[in-house]
Amino acid sequence: MDEVGFFHTLLLAWFALAAVTFVLLLFVRAPYGRYARRGWGPILGKKMGWVIMELPSALGMPLLFLLGNRQDNAPALVFLALWEIHYLHRTFVFPLGLRGSGGGHALATVVMAIFFNSVNVYLNGRWLFFLGPRLEPAWLADPRFLLGGFLFAAGFAICKHSDAILRALRSPGESGYKIPRGGLFRWVTCPNYLGEIIEWCGWALLTWSLAGLSFAAWTVANLAPRARQHHRWYRQEFPDYPRERRALLPFIC
Repeated sequence: MDEVGFFHTLLLAWFALAAVTFVLLLFVRAPYGRYARRGWGPILGKKMGWVIMELPSALGMPLLFLLGNRQDNAPALVFLALWEIHYLHRTFVFPLGLRGSGGGHALATVVMAIFFNSVNVYLNGRWLFFLGPRLEPAWLADPRFLLGGFLFAAGFAICKHSDAILRALRSPGESGYKIPRGGLFRWVTCPNYLGEIIEWCGWALLTWSLAGLSFAAWTVANLAPRARQHHRWYRQEFPDYPRERRALLPFIC
């Protein structure tokens, strides 16, 4: 089997595995953050865990760009820049703002995240920089790219704003949880997850690729069940939790 055949076989299996993961996570809480627990291996510190998990994405995309044949292609350069804006922040900036001594990442979660990020960056980077069609500079003015770029930027901004609200709930050295308020927390429990989903749906649109769509599908598969779990947890822990809030989508669910 040549690489093209391998790529498409892997992509099909990746979509199927996303569906299985979505169903599984409706019943099993991934053991990281507030749900970290024994039985999944040693618990790594939350900052170290984040860096290790996200590093394959931050480093893998530039490597695939250099190994590809699109170094002089404007759309490819933009794709690389957008990816790195997200992952340099997620890998090296976001962990520095994490507060509190609780949580952490079970080793099994870290290993699974490394596997996911490695496959995901291969599918997206290899398609965009070698296997997929070579896009003309005019693609950057295409409505699909413009709408996707808007969604990507909006989702990234929602994530950053929501993360800032969550960080502000704790003073340095403080642990425990409080009810977040402000921003999209007025309507949903997990606006940071909503922002992430919007961002990668935008990526799927602006790259106009099945690889990008697979990333959006995996984002929903991972975060939608966790948002429901967070929502249930807050309602159990805080009797005064706002009843009008939904888990992920304002006014819906």
